[in-house]
Amino acid sequence: MENFLEQMAEIMEVDTVNLSDELTSFEAWDSLTTLSIIALADDEFQVSLTNAEIAEAKTIEGLHQLILSKQNA
Repeated sequence: MENFLEQMAEIMEVDTVNLSDELTSFEAWDSLTTLSIIALADDEFQVSLTNAEIAEAKTIEGLHQLILSKQNA
């Protein structure tokens, strides 16, 4: 979890992120950020995410839960 939070902070171009942070609240949020999340999920967690799934996740925690659910599928 700690590694995931550090990676998300790097993608969002901030020092730290909280589980409750909304994805769209970050200044760095754009289509390239979404692509970075897709690449992270693929490289680090071996799961495929879509833009729609990321949008539906809404928060950092939602995104983490989405990745975990796909890993366990």
